[in-house]
Amino acid sequence: MTTTIGNTSSEVHPIYINGEWVESSGGRTFEQRNPACLSEITGCFQASTADDTRRAIDAAEQAFPKWRDTPPLARAEILKKVLAKMIERREEIARVLTLENGKLLSESLGEINSAIREMEFQIAEGVRSLGEVMPVSMPGVLAYHTRQPLGVVGIITPWNFPFNVPTRKCAPALMAGNTCVFKPASLTPQTGLRFTELFTGAGLPPGVLNFVTGGPRDVGDTIVTDPRIKAISLTGSTDVGIQINEKASSRLARTQLELGGKNPVVVLKDANLDDAVNATVTAAYACAGQWCTSTSRAIVAREIAGEFIQRVIQKAGALRVGNGLDAETGMGPVCGTAQMRSILAYIEKGLQEGAKLLLGGKQMTDGACADGCFIEPTVFGAVTPEMTIAQEEIFGPVLSVIEFGSLDEAIEIANGVKYGLASSVFTNNLKSALTFLERTEVGLTHVNMVTAYKEPQLTFGGIKQSGHGIPEAGKTGIEFFTEHKVAYVKYS
Repeated sequence: MTTTIGNTSSEVHPIYINGEWVESSGGRTFEQRNPACLSEITGCFQASTADDTRRAIDAAEQAFPKWRDTPPLARAEILKKVLAKMIERREEIARVLTLENGKLLSESLGEINSAIREMEFQIAEGVRSLGEVMPVSMPGVLAYHTRQPLGVVGIITPWNFPFNVPTRKCAPALMAGNTCVFKPASLTPQTGLRFTELFTGAGLPPGVLNFVTGGPRDVGDTIVTDPRIKAISLTGSTDVGIQINEKASSRLARTQLELGGKNPVVVLKDANLDDAVNATVTAAYACAGQWCTSTSRAIVAREIAGEFIQRVIQKAGALRVGNGLDAETGMGPVCGTAQMRSILAYIEKGLQEGAKLLLGGKQMTDGACADGCFIEPTVFGAVTPEMTIAQEEIFGPVLSVIEFGSLDEAIEIANGVKYGLASSVFTNNLKSALTFLERTEVGLTHVNMVTAYKEPQLTFGGIKQSGHGIPEAGKTGIEFFTEHKVAYVKYS
């Protein structure tokens, strides 16, 4: 099916329910535009209704008993076929991802490669162990605990990592024997569609994975409030996560919420300054600063702050901003006009509160950037910890530099926000490093590394208002999607 919008002919992509690609019952669609070139419509998508979403839940509910009873090794064989397709199609999917999100093609490929590693780990983890035999005090009794799938689960994913996050959530959910209703972000629906396509023809029974596109009111709220949905795994903003948790908790549904961050890099005076600058610029401006683990605050020892700032400005200022499909580009656009307006408003707020703009700070409107959502790499100095730009998640290419006098002060500043996702410290002093690791209030921390670094065999999750529930990835990836059952068997 195709539709014509202006002078652009664009396919209207279907949703996937009970093993079939279908249209929405409401007949409404929405379009997605390339943030590097807003006149380019990358696709039109079904604006799914609440009825469509309930049909997807119906299908998942009906498919659950058979999928639950499918042996884990058989489930693994199906997911291995999906993984093989993922590897085969990664370059094609990376291009779709860049067109929708705007990130560099190399960053999109990196995201898909990360998803491949995540899926490899979760497949292996799903056949490694489902329980444990435990000794008990009573003779003649065998006791063990096992884990069983929850049932139908809701997967709600973000636009900043629209391929890796669905993989990180769906792979353990399916390996554990659950069935899924998957809602991608409306800014990146085609990436979610490409992810879903990988499962077709791999032997997955109808209804095990369902894919619905649309808005939070019709699709998201239906997933969150339907009593048949036993768990919701969301990556998104803190405000949205709190709303979802309130609704889900009223019926005791399990939630796994990966939310916002205001991640600091702390640079002590004995740090290797080259390493600290490189890591800061990488994590502040990769994906246009739109990682939840991006570095948004550089907390720097007063003695070296001037040199650190000078080097950061030089390195960030040399980044070439442009279309992510251009191999020469060093930073792409932000993901959409609403995001661009929000970032520019935060920059203006920083200026109003007295921060000193040292680099960038403006929308780019010349030449190839004229039709896109481009913002200059931005650095603020003279930032104090209570300023809005030092407290709230901007989710864009904006770095705030805050100076400190002692390690205690640096840690106090780093912890003085409502978020607790990621952090890093740069130092060559072991005592300072270990003190920071012990006292930093985050779920993911580092020494002499970028704030964003993670590997699939380790859990990923924040504390405070950066996360809620069992962390995803690693060994807790499957744990979230299972219930524990203990059995005692008296045999003599």
